Amino acid sequence: MPEDVRTHRRRPKRRRRPNSSCSPNAPESDDGEMDSDVIQLHNGTRLVTDITEVILKFCRDRGDGLCHVFVPHATAGVALIETGSGSESDLEDAIERLLPREDLYRHRHGSRGHGRDHVLPAFISPALTLPVLGGRPTLGTWQSVVLVDTNADNPDRKVRLSFLPA
Repeated sequence: MPEDVRTHRRRPKRRRRPNSSCSPNAPESDDGEMDSDVIQLHNGTRLVTDITEVILKFCRDRGDGLCHVFVPHATAGVALIETGSGSESDLEDAIERLLPREDLYRHRHGSRGHGRDHVLPAFISPALTLPVLGGRPTLGTWQSVVLVDTNADNPDRKVRLSFLPA
């Protein structure tokens, strides 16, 4: 795990789930308790930060289920792309064409062009869900999970990873 990543584990309280009759007296379900961790990242001024290894480690030994990745920030998102082949630069160029860092946004606090940072999550979602089989996310051969963050004013980010067993 990169040295700029820290993990905070939190297991949410279990909620009562009614049976199919929606009875308030139904017993708690014995299966499928969700587990959740918060990962602290120092991405500095990088627009694209590969977090695939962190997700692989989080899912290891968990069996089958779903891994939900969520960035609780108003200026960042997560995406699936091929890394290491120039795609990161291509993504940066595409974002610059689509959302230029000019001072043309109504949202004006922060550095010049910061309004575009707040528009980014409308195009690159702050969340994605990955199927997990045998403790391994079922990513395609060239897919990596990346944090995309155009806001250089905040070099530290959190990513919440949650696992829901099958």
